[in-house]
Amino acid sequence: MSITTEKTVGQMVAENPEAARIFEQAGIDYCCGGQRGLEEACSQAKMSFAEVAALLEQAAAKRSASDRDWLRASQAELVEHIVSKHHGYVRQELPRLTALIAKVKSVHGQNHPELAPIERHFSDVSNEMTMHMMKEENILFPYIVEMEEAVQGNGPRPISMFGTVQNPVRMMMMEHDSAGANLKAMRELSGDYTPPADGCTSYRVMCEALAAFEADLHQHIHLENNILFPRAIEMEQG
Repeated sequence: MSITTEKTVGQMVAENPEAARIFEQAGIDYCCGGQRGLEEACSQAKMSFAEVAALLEQAAAKRSASDRDWLRASQAELVEHIVSKHHGYVRQELPRLTALIAKVKSVHGQNHPELAPIERHFSDVSNEMTMHMMKEENILFPYIVEMEEAVQGNGPRPISMFGTVQNPVRMMMMEHDSAGANLKAMRELSGDYTPPADGCTSYRVMCEALAAFEADLHQHIHLENNILFPRAIEMEQG
């Protein structure tokens, strides 16, 4: 993977998924903020461009041949992966985390008032993502797959109920930004998902689960914002 000033951080993760781990550790947003160049992203995260670039070059050299290259996958394959892996994970974790946060707040809320806003932010994420995934699965994703089939000569061009595909894409990306802002707030309130000294096992499990949820959502949003949606717009315009 070549490190250039023209390439965005989203493109870098698309080319090598291992870059996501480096960006996570550096505090660089590669999903909602995936359209920035590496130099700008490093500056905003107060990280050394040279150090991050060196880590990215090392990761590219170690990349496994078995890693899935989603840039080469079809839109249908990418949609199936997003729905089965990421939407499935979100649906599994939302009720579990909702109950876990409520349990921890009931025990530790008096000594840790930050748990109340954490619960509110997660409730917002839960409500938004539930509706968001339904809209994608019932409206936008089927349209994207049908458009790909039409481009390949396997069917008629789908009839759009929303004008250009850029309209629902814009809405989905705005909702991604909202989810990202809520997760950022939860990370800050929890001290980077660090359980306090007086935290019980449930508190530790909650912090670990929230960190895992955030990491998965970053990958989820990245695949849509930086690969699926730009290709859909390009197909429509082609």
